[in-house]
Amino acid sequence: MCASIPLRLSRSIQLCDAAAAEKGIKLLMGFDFQEYVSITQATPTKGKTFPNFRPDRSTINPGEGYWLVGVDKKESVVFTNATRLYHLSRTNFAEHLQSLRAFYTDPVAHADPRDHCTCLAPSAKKMAGKVAYNGDLWVRRDVRGQGLPRMIARITHSVSFAMWAPDFLCALVARWRVAKGLPHYRHHEPGGSILHLVKEDIAEDNWLVWVTGEELKNDVNHGMKHH
Repeated sequence: MCASIPLRLSRSIQLCDAAAAEKGIKLLMGFDFQEYVSITQATPTKGKTFPNFRPDRSTINPGEGYWLVGVDKKESVVFTNATRLYHLSRTNFAEHLQSLRAFYTDPVAHADPRDHCTCLAPSAKKMAGKVAYNGDLWVRRDVRGQGLPRMIARITHSVSFAMWAPDFLCALVARWRVAKGLPHYRHHEPGGSILHLVKEDIAEDNWLVWVTGEELKNDVNHGMKHH
């Protein structure tokens, strides 16, 4: 799937590939976000991809982002997901969100004056360095309840560790997803992102979920057996 992934991680991804194949799903992985947006825009019932993952709003440098797409036997998209790396050596994830730079490379040029993001999760202020952010998860209604998000998370953990060995891997998710259980993310706090992007028609109040770099390393090295 990706030449830069160490051989020691290939088995984990192959197992996920096999698990997807059993569900009649083929996994696609890519690094060109123009291509990703063209796929998501053509996918019925999927909402608009967040500006974090759209090159017209946010620059993702080569080697600092990847996406996963699953297609069925008819080549129709059944899920989407994307991950990117933020370099936050001089700031932290809370400030990155609240400044809107997490969403727009140039907030002055692209953000609406009414846009705002509030981050109340205390741990977000401690998240600095290399922060991998996972988002844009969408699963087609007819294949929900089949464990796809867990499979996607397993791949995300493996690939993110292989590519970046980040200090943190995090996501912003709805409260109901936290209530259902997110075993691949050991920590969670409310108030991760109280977000309103006017032109994007986005208004959300999400929890912050994350693993530390050390936890990610342990999970991957142990084959994530506890999941």
